[in-house]
Amino acid sequence: MGTAMVADRRSQDRRLDVSFLCAYHLGVKTGRRKTERRLNNKNSAYIDHYPWFLMFVVVGILLLSICDAIFTLQILANGGKELNWFMAVLIEESDSKFIAFKLALTSLALILLVIHHNVQLTKKLRVRHLKYMVLVGYSLLMGYELHLLRLAVA
Repeated sequence: MGTAMVADRRSQDRRLDVSFLCAYHLGVKTGRRKTERRLNNKNSAYIDHYPWFLMFVVVGILLLSICDAIFTLQILANGGKELNWFMAVLIEESDSKFIAFKLALTSLALILLVIHHNVQLTKKLRVRHLKYMVLVGYSLLMGYELHLLRLAVA
C-alpha cells in the first residue's frame, strides 16, 4: 500500500500583496457569495455581494433623513413643536447637535440593515424589505412635512 505524496503547491503568502483597500473592498470586484448557499437552511444568510440598487436605497434614505432634519427645523421656526422629547432636548441645545445625532443614528441603523440584508425575520419578511419600507415611509413623511410648511407660509 503505497501512498503518494502530494506536493503542497499553495502559496502561503498569496494575501500579502492585497492592499488594505483592494478591489473587493471598493465593490469593483465582487466576492463569490452572491446568494444563500443553502436555500432550505433556516439560519440567517450573510452575503458579500449586494444588489446594485441597494446603494440607491441607502443613499435615498440618508438624503431623506437630511431633508427631514432641515424641514423639522423650519417647521419649528414657524411655530411647530417637536413631539419626540429626546430630539427636543437636542434641538434646545443646538441645531447642529440635533442634525449630527439624527444622521449618525440613521447611518448606524442603515449599516446594520445592510449587514443583515438577507436575514429572515418572519416567514415572508426579510430585513431587505424593511429598507424599502423605511424609504417609502420617509417619502410619505417628506410629503407631510412639505404640506405643513405650505400651511405655515400661507
